[in-house]
Amino acid sequence: MAEQAPTTEGAPEPTPASAAGAPEAPERNRRKMREGIVASASMDRTAVVVVTEQVRHRRYNKTVRRHKRLYVHDEDNDLRVGDRVRVAETRPLSKLKRWRLVQILERAR
Repeated sequence: MAEQAPTTEGAPEPTPASAAGAPEAPERNRRKMREGIVASASMDRTAVVVVTEQVRHRRYNKTVRRHKRLYVHDEDNDLRVGDRVRVAETRPLSKLKRWRLVQILERAR
């Protein structure tokens, strides 16, 4: 009979980093994700998205709404005012642009 290689059923496969004995690299830093409404789409490949968050005031314990205007890279120029979108943090793309479009969640009516 022909010899067969020993099987390792159920044993985890060694990863290249652990096989070499090198320490595993830390997982890549998670990017911030935000959801907001497109306020302006008149620039070329750039849209302004307003992100609203509710926070508790430290002293008065009242819920306060805070708004931020994020400049978002829109490669295909397909955003319209009123669209609800999800954006992700990215490297600086221009003086003010630090976010990119991930997904259009809901189109404006």
